[in-house]
Amino acid sequence: MHHALDAPAGAGLPAPQDDTWVGVTDRVLPVSGAGTWVSGPDCGAVVTFTGTVRDHAEGRPGVTGLTYEAYEEQATARLAEVVGEARRRWPALRRVAALHRTGALGVGEAAVVVAVATPHRADAFAAAAFCIDTLKATVPIWKKETWAGGETWDVHR
Repeated sequence: MHHALDAPAGAGLPAPQDDTWVGVTDRVLPVSGAGTWVSGPDCGAVVTFTGTVRDHAEGRPGVTGLTYEAYEEQATARLAEVVGEARRRWPALRRVAALHRTGALGVGEAAVVVAVATPHRADAFAAAAFCIDTLKATVPIWKKETWAGGETWDVHR
C-alpha cells in the first residue's frame, strides 16, 4: 500500500513497524504527521486524538504544567500490546500510531496522540477510543502535576 508520507523524521521516536507506529519521546509530538502517516488510499476514515495539558484538574485550579516519566522500553512494548489488541477487535484497522511525550510540558502542549485509519468511520472512532482509554489505563507512565497549591506525582490516567 502506498502512503503519501513516511513517519515524520526528527521526532525522537522509533521507526514504524509495518503499519504500527508506537513510541515515547521527550520531543514535541508529530500530531499532524501521525494523522497523515496513518492515512491511505483504502481508508475513508482517519481519527486522531490529541491529549493536551490543560490549565486545571479536578480540585486543582491553576495548573501550570505536567512532567511525564516512563520506562521507555516497557511503555513502548505496552503501547504495541494495546495496538495489537485493537487490531484483534477491529480487523479492518490499517495504520495505527500511539505516541506519548515525556519530560516537562506546558499548558496547551500535546502529551499523547493516537491516530487510526480504517475503511469506515465506525471502526475508526471505536478503535481510537479503545486505544486512548486502554493506553491511559495500562501503559506505565507517571505524571507530576504542578498547580497553584503545589505538585504531586500520580500514574497517568
